[in-house]
Amino acid sequence: MALKAYVVEDNPAIRDSLLEALAELGGIESAGSSGSEKLAVAWLRDAANHWDIAVVDLLLEPGGSGFGVLQAMRDRDPVRKMVVLTGTAAPEVRRRCEAMGADGVFDKAMETEAMLDYCVALARAAGGH
Repeated sequence: MALKAYVVEDNPAIRDSLLEALAELGGIESAGSSGSEKLAVAWLRDAANHWDIAVVDLLLEPGGSGFGVLQAMRDRDPVRKMVVLTGTAAPEVRRRCEAMGADGVFDKAMETEAMLDYCVALARAAGGH
């Protein structure tokens, strides 16, 4: 069974390209996406929704941030992975994300490919492609 990814990103073009890349590279299905902290937290917390990986940007629509999503999902099932993909992956930001339970923190400018590789490796380990 394919892994399902939920993308939390306020830029629709980036959101779509991430979901497309995950599907092409790792056979990872889209579970959905959102550009706001509030919608993302409500969706991710809903027991009816199935997801394995959440890719979270830190800068979201006004009134929310990826830090809020991480904080809200701190007590999730450990098999569910949360990775941060941000344009602001300075060392202190990385430490803060990891302290809030992020499984990985990647810089959009230089590490998008590494983030995709991480997700593909998860899919392979789960018996995907």
